[in-house]
Parts: sequence; structure tokens; C-alpha cells
Amino acid sequence: MQIGIDLGATKIESVLLDQNGSEVLRERNNTPKDYKETIISISNIVKNIETKFNKKFSVGICHPGSTISETGLIKNSNNSTWMNNKPFQKDISNELNRIIYCENDANCFALSEAIDGSGKHYKIVYGIILGSGAGGGLVIDKKIVSGPNGVAGEWGHNQIPYFAAKKENFDSSNAREAEIESFISGLGLAKRFNKIYGKNLKANEIFALNRKHDIDAERFIDDFKVNLAMSLSSIINILDPDAFIFGGGVSNEIDFLHEIDSLVRKFVIGREYEGVFLKPKYGDASGVRGAARLGRSSIY
Repeated sequence: MQIGIDLGATKIESVLLDQNGSEVLRERNNTPKDYKETIISISNIVKNIETKFNKKFSVGICHPGSTISETGLIKNSNNSTWMNNKPFQKDISNELNRIIYCENDANCFALSEAIDGSGKHYKIVYGIILGSGAGGGLVIDKKIVSGPNGVAGEWGHNQIPYFAAKKENFDSSNAREAEIESFISGLGLAKRFNKIYGKNLKANEIFALNRKHDIDAERFIDDFKVNLAMSLSSIINILDPDAFIFGGGVSNEIDFLHEIDSLVRKFVIGREYEGVFLKPKYGDASGVRGAARLGRSSIY
């Protein structure tokens, strides 16, 4: 059995999986807003589980950001800034006196769905995380591909498609505002909707209005569909995944994946694509399940 831990900005979720992938235990704790306290909290969670079962387990942790291979330090942990520039894997391994397997949370989401989730029958699985930001994870042959810089899959930080920028007369000297994330993430959608229509709404409220056939929301979400399809086509033109698995709060609002499927073909080279667009089998639980899988050397 393996322990998986999902270290989020507000909660630490833990799970114990048996060899068949069934959940034996699931718990949730608040995340301390302090690095040292986070280390102690995770250590206590692991020790409590092992005391309950009177046995030591392999432990995998998914976390925001990625690890710099040369230094072992965390980078790009935007929502948990206290993790940045810290040797997280080294410190938690020392605290628990064993090797602890650590990976980016989007990568663990993709790994979980590729192993026994919606993408289990596919070779190249791309996990799309659409929440407050836009992230992703790449899994090929049931193995995470993170790259030498730990940023493989971070499609949301590519620049926005030309036609999206042109349509909105986009003009900004801020490079971050020119990223795909600014056009399709929850925070990006809310900011742009307020800018265009003068209505301060959250992303889920905009999607709700769209379902009620509000004219502004419908026009806005129609543009979102095109922007998303154009952005996905750039991934297809480079990697040609068998399957896209959509997770995150914004993804939960999407009930039109069939439309995205059709739109993508307008922007893919050759205008053909035989891959699939799927919802995750395990939903928000996929990250922690993927973390538990990290310790299985036959897979990772």
C-alpha cells in the first residue's frame, strides 16, 4: 500500500491506496501558511496513518510548482509562495527518515488518470488543469514527462493565439497578461469579463449566466471556446496526445467538450485529430491518487 498526499494552498489531502488502487483511507487537514509547519504537518499525517495500520508505507506528495533539478529547490509555486526556494523533497525526506517521492500536482493528476482513470487505454495522456490558473501534465506510457527544467506540460504560460489578441485589440507591456492563462483560466475570465462588460463576476457565475442564455455571457463563452480550442491545437501540433483529461474548477463548468472537439480540428494541421477529450474518472481526487502512485517504481 502507498500513502499519497496532495499539498494544496488551503488543504492537505491524504489517501492510502492498496495494490489494486482502492482507497483504504482518506483524510483532509488545513495547510499551514508556513514552510516549517507544513513539513511538520505532513510528517504528522504520515506517522498517524502508519500508527493506525502499524506499518511503514511508501509516500508520494504532489505539490504546486516544480523542482529545480540542479538545486532541489521549489519554483513557480504561485499560490503557496512559502514553498518557493525551499528544498522540499530533501527536508520532508529527512523529517520522515526515508526517500519521499515528490512531483508537481498537475503531473500527478495526469498520472492518476493515465494509470486507471479515464485515460488508462491511451498512450499519450495530457492532463489539462483549468482552475484559477491554467496548468497541465504530460504522461507517456504511464510515466510522467517533466523535462530537465520541470516545466513540461505548462501550456498555460505560452503566449495567446494571434487571433484572440487581435479580436480584443490586446495591448499590454505585461508579458504575463499575454499568456494563454490570462484568456482561459478562472481568474483570467473574470478579469476580462469585467473589462469588456463592466460586470464583476466570478468564472462560475459567468458560466451560469451562459447556461441561462445571457447574451453577454453567451458571446463571451463562445470566444472562450475558440481560445481554448486554438490553445489546445498548439499542444496537438507538437505532441499529438491520444487523450486530453480536463480537471479543475473551470473544467467542471465545461459541458461542451464535444464542441471543443469539433473546434480543435479547425486549427490542427491537416484539420484532422483522432484524440479524445474526457472528464477525469476520479475528479479532484486524481492528484492525491497520482501522488500515491509515485512510489511504485514499475510505473514511475
